[in-house]
Amino acid sequence: MKFKNKHVEQHDDWISVSDLMAGLMMVFLFIAISLMREAMIERDKIKDVAVAYQENQVSIYEALQKEFEKDLSKWEAVLDKENLTFTFKSPDTLFASGESNLQRKYEEILVDFFPRYLDIILKFKKSINEIRIEGHTSTIWNSKVNEDDAYFKNMQLSQGRTRSVLEYIYNLKEVASDKTWINKHIAAVGFSSSKSIQVDGKEDKSASRRVSFRVITNSEIQIRKILEVN
Repeated sequence: MKFKNKHVEQHDDWISVSDLMAGLMMVFLFIAISLMREAMIERDKIKDVAVAYQENQVSIYEALQKEFEKDLSKWEAVLDKENLTFTFKSPDTLFASGESNLQRKYEEILVDFFPRYLDIILKFKKSINEIRIEGHTSTIWNSKVNEDDAYFKNMQLSQGRTRSVLEYIYNLKEVASDKTWINKHIAAVGFSSSKSIQVDGKEDKSASRRVSFRVITNSEIQIRKILEVN
């Protein structure tokens, strides 16, 4: 009889352990489900931001395209939808060879272009982190300069050119009321020949010499804020 009671006690202990394990499994299951749900919510938030800013980028492009579609050919310019870059491609119109002072023709274009460009950009300013004036050169300098020296001389030249562009548009009377915003959100960057234009494996030296106005949205900043909150 005593043996039977001991067996029953052991059986009861086994049931208790089984219940405990089952309970722990349920707890872990609920934790896993909760973590998955939070991850899905976070993913959906990031997706929503990405979709919203993609739509916003399309809106910026369409507004710029509508405003300047009749000017692109006469200015020898192009508007890139993927990176919201407005590029002036005619080097002879922009600057004299090896010089950073604006050609008179380019000044006339900027007087027409920039106030209209800024009017559109300011409509989307809540989603814009920066407008970057980007200067690019070809890889060459002259036959007396080696490749390394040419790169740094072109770096100095490209930086000088974008600074000249920024200084000129900053002082246009048509945008005087927006100088504070321009000061905080427009930057001038020279890339030297690091982003030269290649065609069939060879550099298009003329196409490499260009100046672009590029819109940098703040979508990445918004996504980081979501991640920090969560």
